Amino acid sequence: MNSKLFSPFTIKNTTFKNRIVMAPMCMYSCENEDGKVENWHKTHYTSRAVGQVGLIITEATAVTPAGRISPKDLGIWSDEHIEGLKELTCLMKENGAQPGIQLAHAGRKATVEGEIYAPSAIPFNEKMKTPKEMTKEDIQETINAFKIGAERAKKSGFEVIEIHGAHGYLINEFLSPLTNNRTDEYGGTQENRYRFLREIIEEIKKVWSGPLFVRISASDYHEDGLTVEDYVEMGIWMKEQGIDLIDVSSGAVVPANIHTYPGYQVKFAEKIKAEASILTGAVGLITSGLQAEEILQNGRSDFIFIARELLRDPYWPRTAAKQLGVNIESPKQYERGWL
Repeated sequence: MNSKLFSPFTIKNTTFKNRIVMAPMCMYSCENEDGKVENWHKTHYTSRAVGQVGLIITEATAVTPAGRISPKDLGIWSDEHIEGLKELTCLMKENGAQPGIQLAHAGRKATVEGEIYAPSAIPFNEKMKTPKEMTKEDIQETINAFKIGAERAKKSGFEVIEIHGAHGYLINEFLSPLTNNRTDEYGGTQENRYRFLREIIEEIKKVWSGPLFVRISASDYHEDGLTVEDYVEMGIWMKEQGIDLIDVSSGAVVPANIHTYPGYQVKFAEKIKAEASILTGAVGLITSGLQAEEILQNGRSDFIFIARELLRDPYWPRTAAKQLGVNIESPKQYERGWL
């Protein structure tokens, strides 16, 4: 069969050998809490490159120390991080994968010592710290941190940058009316709540010309929150700003009960792709090659983002290829076992 899952795709000057993306997943493995790459990261990400993943996006990588989800997350707030990240991108490229990085700030969901930051002083739940409402100076410093993070990502050899605007972290907190009660130009209307992301994109594009993605949460799963229709409008704005692809997840801006089932978020990616006329990535309980192929063949999304299934099976692309009856190239060192 003519498999779309295993067909190459080019964005700008970057060609991906297939449509399989390893979604960002935190490893909580910086044992010295300094945000630097450890041996675990080299083993973990390189294994998926050997496994024939086309694009590997490293875990949420913090642009400031206060923006870490946990103290053991990767960071890119210092030039001292570049050496380890560069070694990581070299290993992925040597094994045929394009390396991507997710630039992130955890906002009110940070679990680090000291002050944490958010658009409004609203804690995530009764167990979490109350964040400091960001001043305009805080906002500008954070926007600049994303820009400098992009510069360091370029120096580190990454081919793709994904801006983390999902899962209740800082950018998502600005976007959602559930977490943004501001009355200045960064709050109120949807356009004002989008302003923080708009300015981050503008600044990153001053230093980055490669593929640029944004991860979103397409539904807040709350009657007063954002819906996929809101993200269609924002998707149009993102496209106008030069965003190449929207990685479509959902939820986690506020505590919510979410009914999950195989492919439960694909409908969001499908709608945004159709109505905003922008490339999308589908994610969420996609576990088989047949399921992934159906999504692509029916034009519901352009890339398949695989998360936990790649934790269970580092060679998932080979598993998917066997399901689809597709022959894929194997590392020459493994050819005897892959015949």
